[in-house]
Amino acid sequence: MKITIQKERSLIIEILTRMNVSLEDAEIIADVTLDADLKGFSSHGIGRFPQYIKSLNNDNIKTDTDIEIEKETISTALLNGNHRFGHVVAYYAMEIAMEKARETGVGMVGVHDSNHFGVAGYYSDMAIMQDLIGLVIANTEPAVAPIGGKEPIIGTNPIAIGIPSNRNYVSVDMATSATARGKLLEAMRKGEKIPGNVALDAEGNPTIDPQEALKGSILPFGAHKGYALAFMIEILAGPLVRAAYGKAVTGTANPAEICTKGDLLIAIDPSTYAEIEQFKDEVDGFVKEIKSSGNVFIPGDMEVRNVKYHMKEGLDLDDALLEQLKKISQELSFDLDEFI
Repeated sequence: MKITIQKERSLIIEILTRMNVSLEDAEIIADVTLDADLKGFSSHGIGRFPQYIKSLNNDNIKTDTDIEIEKETISTALLNGNHRFGHVVAYYAMEIAMEKARETGVGMVGVHDSNHFGVAGYYSDMAIMQDLIGLVIANTEPAVAPIGGKEPIIGTNPIAIGIPSNRNYVSVDMATSATARGKLLEAMRKGEKIPGNVALDAEGNPTIDPQEALKGSILPFGAHKGYALAFMIEILAGPLVRAAYGKAVTGTANPAEICTKGDLLIAIDPSTYAEIEQFKDEVDGFVKEIKSSGNVFIPGDMEVRNVKYHMKEGLDLDDALLEQLKKISQELSFDLDEFI
């Protein structure tokens, strides 16, 4: 079935505020969730939302702690999220990074003791809207086996980069694995198979069964190149920011465990190198050159297309997800029918 953008946002805020999440935090979480669904990242949108509710019920997401700045320089900061919602911690971290970038040219904020933050591109978009370049990376609990290995040790470790432009949305937001873990969780919920070239079962054999893939490992994208990038992100979003790494990372997919992953959010002010309008014009010039070569798209075009479609047609709720939301509404004593 379909749900309107306004109703999805209202539903998320209703659930969260009934669970003692402040309205300010609930609105940020709803906006990030909607951003994922509008762009077509449904595995990180409302489909992921029941996981957050389980984490709240397990007291692994806190609603009443403060985000602490543990260390700070003129261009860097290290945040302890104290297990608040990852969306809220990452939002705050990017705000600090942007403020520092406007002062010094670059701002870099590391985060530990946070939670799953939804779609990484939301936070790089925050920078774009301020005429800044945004870069976001994070590690996740193990899902990818090293090349030549069978045991998952590395996370799906997403990376998002957004670049300001006058005429185009220039953004990439992707996992460094052949598919995101959320895509496997979504396929399992819907009773669907996964592509045949993205995951292995626990014995190291190719599988199209998402449940077996979750017991096994996801392949890195681009073989050794994806593995190398994920490896580096594991360090930059782990030891660098005082977060866990490798097999010690927990809680990004399993709501029964406390989240120990890390994030690194960077904002860069292009005006420290060139006039901002000149920079954006040259970005657009490069895009024009790329598109003149044929029927091609740039990173960000698919998201723009998906947003236009979902703004017009609404957002999808599959039957299994609808049942999960009904159960949540019953536990919180409100009528889900008012929101769908």
